Amino acid sequence: MLQPIEPVTEPTTPPGHPRDLGGPWHSDAACRSDEAGLFFAPSKEPTAARLAREEAAKRVCARCPVMPECREHALVQPEPYGVWGGMTAAERRVVLARRRRREVELQRPAPQIAVAG
Repeated sequence: MLQPIEPVTEPTTPPGHPRDLGGPWHSDAACRSDEAGLFFAPSKEPTAARLAREEAAKRVCARCPVMPECREHALVQPEPYGVWGGMTAAERRVVLARRRRREVELQRPAPQIAVAG
């Protein structure tokens, strides 16, 4: 039986982590049973350790039934830290930049083509 989500007061769990939020999809998140440290970097983490931790977090996300909802939440907020929806903060910045470029392109008027006649 699923238990209600209780706010996490540990200093290692940043505000906004799925385990710290109420909402319809959060209760089914696979990360609820994992340590927040897997999804958020400790200060001064060495690069190799960060990459290994992020890959481990992404493996949890890959089996998560609400990964698409989590990812979209992280993009819409936007969440500046941690692994959300199987994406790191840097990966989310790339997706957001692509979305912004696409929106700008869609708002441009179509080029006028002269017809010889």
